[in-house]
Amino acid sequence: MKLLLSTTDPTVIAFAQALLAGEDIDSFVMDVHMSTLEGGIGLFPRRMMVADRDLYRARVVLKDNDIPDGL
Repeated sequence: MKLLLSTTDPTVIAFAQALLAGEDIDSFVMDVHMSTLEGGIGLFPRRMMVADRDLYRARVVLKDNDIPDGL
């Protein structure tokens, strides 16, 4: 798995997941439950991971839709 996206904005994660699913690219979001530790203030970024073989295609999808990678 490779890191594709890191952001504190949950709407960006949801939009990126929808776009990748439309292109048949599986993704996995890490650090989703960190808000319970931080008190829900959005301090820690969520990370979106994709398979090594899908990384290039996923980056193209995000770039074509003006989603910054946050890396």
